[in-house]
Amino acid sequence: MRVVGGKFRNRALVAPKGRSTRPTSDRARENMFNVIEHAEWCPPIEDARVIDLYAGSGALGIEAVSRGAAFCLFVEMAAEARGAIRTNVDTLQLFGNTRIHRRDATALGEKPSNLGAPFNLVFLDPPYGHDLGPKTLSNLLKGNWVSEDAVAVLEVGVEEEPETPGWEAQVVKEYGAAKVLFLTRA
Repeated sequence: MRVVGGKFRNRALVAPKGRSTRPTSDRARENMFNVIEHAEWCPPIEDARVIDLYAGSGALGIEAVSRGAAFCLFVEMAAEARGAIRTNVDTLQLFGNTRIHRRDATALGEKPSNLGAPFNLVFLDPPYGHDLGPKTLSNLLKGNWVSEDAVAVLEVGVEEEPETPGWEAQVVKEYGAAKVLFLTRA
């Protein structure tokens, strides 16, 4: 696994060992960022505030920072995954513009004021088949985590048809076993 674009292009990333996480493939990540970078309904990645929920290795958030995002908050419960994110952040020296939170993404509550402005780019890659996306999307809005112009990128299994409360699908793409919904606030 590697960073596919931006200033860290081709730099290797580590993923947690085992089968508890399912990293987004390099090809799918590249295609996802092509949509994000060229859609008129998406705020620019340059200087974006990103939250990477169910972060796994942190590849999506790191990709955004590599492409110019100002800050990324990684939210992950699994200790091995947080260790992989920490290793990737250390290797790329992203100390000043990243943070890692051990928190359940379905129960974020109110956004703490010490995290700064709301996020305008959200990545959600929950475990497939558990219907975690709808609850997380709803809680992002309730807890004031996202800006009015926020875009959420939700990855689910290709057979899933998730509800997106408070969000509207702009584009839906399939990459192998994954379906990716690009959402704007409704």
